Amino acid sequence: MIPASSKKRQRVPYHTSAMRNSSAESSQKIRRSASANSFSEASAASAAAAVVPRCSTSFNESSTADVILRLYVDIDAPYTVNSTTGDDVQIYLHSNVLRRSKYFAALLSDRWLNPNPDTNNAFDTDNEHKILRLNFGVPSNKPNSIADHLAVLQLLYTDDFSSVINSVSVALDLLPVALELLFEDCVKACVKFIEAVPWTEEEETRVIEVIPLLREEESKELLSRFSPNENCGEDMLHGLILSAIHNHPNMAFVKAFVAKLLRDFASRDSARRVLERAFEESLKVVKESLEEYSSPDFRGDHNETEAIQRLNLHTAMTNGRHLLWLVERMIELRVADSAVKEWSEQAAFTADLQRAFRDDAWRNIVPGLPAVIMRCTCKLANAVAAGTTLAARQVVFPSMTLVFLLILGFKVSKVKRIFNAMKKTLQMQVRMKLVKDWLPVLIVCKDNVSPLLPSHKSLYLELEDTFLRIISTLPMSDSQELLQQCLSFSTKNVEDCPHLVTAFNTWFRRATRPARVDG
Repeated sequence: MIPASSKKRQRVPYHTSAMRNSSAESSQKIRRSASANSFSEASAASAAAAVVPRCSTSFNESSTADVILRLYVDIDAPYTVNSTTGDDVQIYLHSNVLRRSKYFAALLSDRWLNPNPDTNNAFDTDNEHKILRLNFGVPSNKPNSIADHLAVLQLLYTDDFSSVINSVSVALDLLPVALELLFEDCVKACVKFIEAVPWTEEEETRVIEVIPLLREEESKELLSRFSPNENCGEDMLHGLILSAIHNHPNMAFVKAFVAKLLRDFASRDSARRVLERAFEESLKVVKESLEEYSSPDFRGDHNETEAIQRLNLHTAMTNGRHLLWLVERMIELRVADSAVKEWSEQAAFTADLQRAFRDDAWRNIVPGLPAVIMRCTCKLANAVAAGTTLAARQVVFPSMTLVFLLILGFKVSKVKRIFNAMKKTLQMQVRMKLVKDWLPVLIVCKDNVSPLLPSHKSLYLELEDTFLRIISTLPMSDSQELLQQCLSFSTKNVEDCPHLVTAFNTWFRRATRPARVDG
């Protein structure tokens, strides 16, 4: 996360101590150092031709220059790597142009250039006008440091920055130099270009590194590309889910893409919260639609009432499909704990479903509605039976209760045992309520949905087996109550319901087992 601090660092060149005036020379003909091999007068002239001049003088024009600047690699500068390069360059500049840079404007002010015994300014006095010689050290830890400084110095002579600043990498190379020299026009041009174009991942990293060097108003637009708040990732995911299940015409393809985004999302907790939020919203719509269908208002016109009933059923069917997709995603990411608990607390909803499915009106309107709702139940019940969803997150042990038990003298190990016992009890309650509320809906579906499609038959058989496996995890008294309601699973041929036979055999085996005597 990038710190959006309102306090920015002052633009102070790192090598202020390296900027110094050399001793005076009497020779009028200034030659480039013999060690210079990266820049020549010819290359400087050709580079200067690439930009539109802003004044009559030209970059590196020796005949009119009043400043000779020596750029050299400062191997003693801080934060440098080991370097043995001896590159340096001498260029001819003009003081009136250099003053576009606040750094040079300060350096060339009368305060520093007024000759007196306490200063080290160097002038050639044999010419008609004085020539000032300056040395400027550049860092050795950047491979193109001299070239970048030359490019920025060249831009002092033009207002057409676009011919040079034509890529993000170039802008990021020149921006630190422009900041160093306090060349505000160049800084603005670099920032403006970086703001306007896309970045690669590597360029984005460099942008993040340079943002703290900018003032708040300069970095505002750059910072806006990054996370503006802690929840924007979750808001984005939630919006994508809603778009995928509600608005997009190519729903299947979009759902597959959003499912991949959820799988690849860095924060599993964020994905869980987003899915839980969407799950609750869709479940609320389905419940309200079924409630209105099961308890209609007959005070209006009959045709109007029938139309509203059809709308309620279609709304429940559409959002039921969305609910099924969300349940599949939650189980896939192993974040269905809250969904299981929520699904196990739907006594009113399951009562509305039973009333609705006992009626024949839905058959010609939404014949697939029972299967959609029961598939949601089957997915969640299978997750519980397989142990992939334990509803452990639903157990909240109040911290004050923990403190109170410790004050009473309970040992920490004893408190942990109490906590684990409470957790197991609540988990059993979730499993029992899941079966207790949804078993009657399954029975109504089997008894009233006729004829059964092959796919529906296999779904109901799978759900029967899953419920029986969950019942086997409950205490004997609870399993006894629920197993008696499962007699409708039986068929004409006993051999066709082995899951029911196994469930009762297991219960009777446990019931006849001698009680264990605790020590």
